Amino acid sequence: MLDARQLEALATVVEHGSFGAAAQALSLTLAAVSLRIKALENTLGQRLLVRGKQVRATPAGQSLLAHVKQVRMMEADLLGGLQGTSSQNGARKTQRWQSLSVAVNADSVASWFLPGVAPLLLKHHLLLEILIDDQDHTHDALKSGDVIGCVSTLAEPMRGCVAEPLGTMRYCCVATPAVVKRCQTPGGAVSPHKMLAQPGVIFTRKDALQGVFLAQHFGLQQPHYPRHFAPAVEAFETAIELGLGWGMVPEQHLAQRPTLQELLPGATVDVALYWQHWAREAPSAQRLTQAVKAAAATGLRPVVDSAAEL
Repeated sequence: MLDARQLEALATVVEHGSFGAAAQALSLTLAAVSLRIKALENTLGQRLLVRGKQVRATPAGQSLLAHVKQVRMMEADLLGGLQGTSSQNGARKTQRWQSLSVAVNADSVASWFLPGVAPLLLKHHLLLEILIDDQDHTHDALKSGDVIGCVSTLAEPMRGCVAEPLGTMRYCCVATPAVVKRCQTPGGAVSPHKMLAQPGVIFTRKDALQGVFLAQHFGLQQPHYPRHFAPAVEAFETAIELGLGWGMVPEQHLAQRPTLQELLPGATVDVALYWQHWAREAPSAQRLTQAVKAAAATGLRPVVDSAAEL
């Protein structure tokens, strides 16, 4: 039987990034936290943490962190059920808040994810901690045990997880009319050479959408061109509207950006998204999974075989 206090110490150290911060959060001495971690490592016969400026979990530690998160959610669901029983018996019920951590790409958060799950969060007193990352990398947070689910382009279920298709997010390559004109030949056709002379507006260095667009529609592989980086949806799209360059914008956002036009009308990139989550879920996580799937059904295009996996 694993020691609950030792597991809590492990989770707190990783969540706070250091032994000192964890000790303060747990109202313990630094030595007490270190002893609990050491005892847990001795029990399991392997290291659970990589010590350094920023403490992080080893693969074995990540597996334990996922276990701790599941136990926390199950306990919260159990307490919620017991409180419900007490309320029926006449005792005063105090609603408890419960936290759920997820990893979602920035384009999905505002366009369909949050609007879709908000009613569930309000109804069941759930707190959502959202880790923003590129859709090609959100599954790293699930693998490390930092989140209970993620919106990902990874179709193959990770170990101990289920991957459920959500839908397809379509992206269009857009710019201001002035930038589009600079990318065209005198006859009005888009010239790849002229286009690559103009800056691209990129969300983050992890963003592969521009490369996929250039490969799919021009046959270009890893071309060089000047780039702006704007890692926030509003700033990213505003940069394109200001004429700083061309970029890939979800079709759902284009209605709000009437000054932008497509460089190649009808030439898009479709990204198939999946909800990766633990196969064994607490009731609160199960409800979140159902809400995410329902939100995607109304906010995304259906998944098709030709969707690009970035």
